[in-house]
Amino acid sequence: MRRFALLAFLLATCLLVVTAAIDDEEDDPMDDSAAEDFDEDDENLLRQIEDQHVQREFEKEDQLARELAAKIAAEHYNFPEDIENAPRLVDPCKGIRCGAGRICQADGGTDAKCVCIPECPEEMDSRRKVCTNLNETWDSACEVHRQRCMCNTGDARCRGEEVKHVHIDYYGQCRNMPDCSENDLMDFPRRMRDWLFNVMRDLAARNELPEAYMELEHEAENNMTKRWTNAAIWKWCTLDGHPNDNSVSRHELFPIRAPLMALEHCIAPFLESCDPNNDHRISLQEWGNCLELEEDDLTARCAKINKEDEMEKIELELGEA
Repeated sequence: MRRFALLAFLLATCLLVVTAAIDDEEDDPMDDSAAEDFDEDDENLLRQIEDQHVQREFEKEDQLARELAAKIAAEHYNFPEDIENAPRLVDPCKGIRCGAGRICQADGGTDAKCVCIPECPEEMDSRRKVCTNLNETWDSACEVHRQRCMCNTGDARCRGEEVKHVHIDYYGQCRNMPDCSENDLMDFPRRMRDWLFNVMRDLAARNELPEAYMELEHEAENNMTKRWTNAAIWKWCTLDGHPNDNSVSRHELFPIRAPLMALEHCIAPFLESCDPNNDHRISLQEWGNCLELEEDDLTARCAKINKEDEMEKIELELGEA
């Protein structure tokens, strides 16, 4: 008797499941042609059903977005509701590049100009603080660039004449840096070479390395003798950016100096040693000597790489236009 009751319970449960499945199909019917294409495997079937539902939702949302855009354009800009044929608004700031501490501001018409950032966002994270060449801790890089912009444009909010030339020395709060010992400085080129290669490899793995430099990275991966030299060439070429004059100025060293200063107390004396003639510029050969690389292994490939990089940027800009 107990066995019969159990069988009856299981049968009733199965009927409920089947009935629910039929009800679901009636609520969301699928055409016969689609059903014939389904694989008999349950998991594949469920995935295909889910994909169909997702696709339908995307289509609905896309249609609603189009209708809403047409409605807004018709109400606020006197555009016809046929949004596809409506005239396009032109952003006057498009193509205008403002320097650090500045933003593009439209005048309400078709003209625009660069102005000092009105207000920097409040930074609560202490890691956003920066130490300047005045040995002062500022809340953020934005504050430094904004203040320098104000001082160079005669804004009354400028804190003082000395701020005209303020710049970020390194990231983080100002602190007393330990001295770089002779042994640490002697070992620094090796650690620097390893660091450069690891950064280049990681950027390539995340698809963040510009296409123009991918050849260098692939070559370094497949040829151990090219590992350090290619990484050195990559970094030197990226530093020699504005302008591309086959030398790296002290100003252009900022992207490599500022992030490492708080972590590597030898980075400053190391970079100083890369400029033995004290002309405030580092050539590719000086860079290689500084990293203790053979001069014959270094080739001036930056001109070709920079040209390819510029062409890639132009293509991207044309694609976005």
